[in-house]
Amino acid sequence: MGSWAKLKSTDWVFPTAVLSLYGFFANCRPAEPFLTPYLIGPYKNISEEVVTNYLFPIWTYSYLAVLFPVFLLTDFLRYKPVIMVQGLFLVTNYVLLCFAPGLTAMTFLQFNYAVVTSTEVAYFSYIYSVIPPERYQRATGYLRSAMLTGSTLGATIGQMLVSLAGLDYFYLNAISLGILSIAFLISIWLPMPQQGMFFRGEKAALGLSAKDQVEEEVKSYSSRKLVYWSLWWALAMAGYGQVFNYIQLMWDHIEPSSTSSVYNGGVEAICAVVGAAAAFCVGHVKVTWDVWGELSLGVFSAVGAGAVFLIGLTSNIWASYAGYVIFKASYMLLITITTFQIASNLSMACYALTFGVNTFVALLLQTILTAIVVDETALGLDIITQFIIYGSYYAAISVLFLIRGMYTACAHHCRPKQAMDQEQKEEPKVEMPSSDRFCSDHRQYDYTNTPR
Repeated sequence: MGSWAKLKSTDWVFPTAVLSLYGFFANCRPAEPFLTPYLIGPYKNISEEVVTNYLFPIWTYSYLAVLFPVFLLTDFLRYKPVIMVQGLFLVTNYVLLCFAPGLTAMTFLQFNYAVVTSTEVAYFSYIYSVIPPERYQRATGYLRSAMLTGSTLGATIGQMLVSLAGLDYFYLNAISLGILSIAFLISIWLPMPQQGMFFRGEKAALGLSAKDQVEEEVKSYSSRKLVYWSLWWALAMAGYGQVFNYIQLMWDHIEPSSTSSVYNGGVEAICAVVGAAAAFCVGHVKVTWDVWGELSLGVFSAVGAGAVFLIGLTSNIWASYAGYVIFKASYMLLITITTFQIASNLSMACYALTFGVNTFVALLLQTILTAIVVDETALGLDIITQFIIYGSYYAAISVLFLIRGMYTACAHHCRPKQAMDQEQKEEPKVEMPSSDRFCSDHRQYDYTNTPR
């Protein structure tokens, strides 16, 4: 009991440990890689066309509708209630999957999951409101490790139970329900923050009014570098969301789950490890990103485009799996670089607001893609045509940034040094973040990334 009291009295260990446990259990979902086979299988018996062109678009529209109010409420309510709501809605999600029959229940499920994804911003925001700044870096590492370990273990367990034990998808959902119930109970143990970072503490510390916040945001976006990196962020995240949402439907189209073995869980586990390794390598590569960054965006976006074309055009399930791993690894690599570059061009007052704006723009673009390409009231295209469009979309991003990147690289090597120095002087002056402060910005990367 004495050790427990001592742990709770520490300024950062207890909340970090509890939140890491929550992150582990909340992301350990053995059934998630097998959602589509479960929906179109005998338990829910929903057609592939309805899932593609009706159900999944509802999640996108709902996510856009709830993102902004949840973003504001997260800080106003001081994070913990929002994390508890996320845990509760995750439990509700799997209660519906296990026990609620009919299309109406699955329609509500999409809105329910939209609330879950919109509340992910609270996960990292919470810890930065309850621990001292000098602990940000270590806490961020622990929280990310917990999320990665949970998602990898969940996908691995799901794959092993399906492939080795022949377990039915219903029981995978029941196991996920039990794990997520533990996550919800853990969220209750989180200490309540004394104040939020924006509405109370952070705003007060910076002495900024709402007008000052807007002026700082406009000043940040006057930097051309920030605009280019933010543009890639929004464009690429929208395309990634579409690929991630509909990849299981593509795999089921290539090799129907009703007649073939499914290895979705194994592929997602590999993606998590490869993506984490790619992101880790970024921190150890010495590159002048101001010169070569935009060209890197173009090159690796081309790799992603090729991978999406492979997924859409191949009839071999293993080639499609490989294409997905390549696509996700290249995206994780680039989104890590982009997160750092955006943060390095921001003033300290604009972190959360800028990442929130970029995420909202990405979701808006994804909604437009869904409304035109997927929704049954518009084109309602088949899954193969959708992936050809997504590949073309990434190819267009690649061409845009290859052109811009080659121009930047040539300008750097051909322009006189004095001209380059003058151009740098003309760039808006912004306050550069410290390494501890930068760690707090990565909370948006962990959410962001998180389509269904």
